[in-house]
Amino acid sequence: MPRYEFRCRTCGDTFELSRPMAESSDPAACPAGHDDTVKLLSAVAVGGSAAAPAPSGGGGGGCCGGGGCG
Repeated sequence: MPRYEFRCRTCGDTFELSRPMAESSDPAACPAGHDDTVKLLSAVAVGGSAAAPAPSGGGGGGCCGGGGCG
C-alpha cells in the first residue's frame, strides 16, 4: 500500500499515512487532531537492473541517423 506524506498547517508537523491509491486525495487529520493539512509531493527513486543502459558514444544517430548532415 502506498505511503503519502502530509504537513499540518496548524502545528507544522509532517506525517505519513498508508492508504489505497483511490484514497490518496482524501483529507487527513494530523496526529495532533488538526484538520488543516496538505498532501506533499514526494520524489520516488526507482532502481534496479531492469532499466536499459544508456547508449555509449561512437556510431551516433542524431538527426540524420549517423549519415552525416553536411
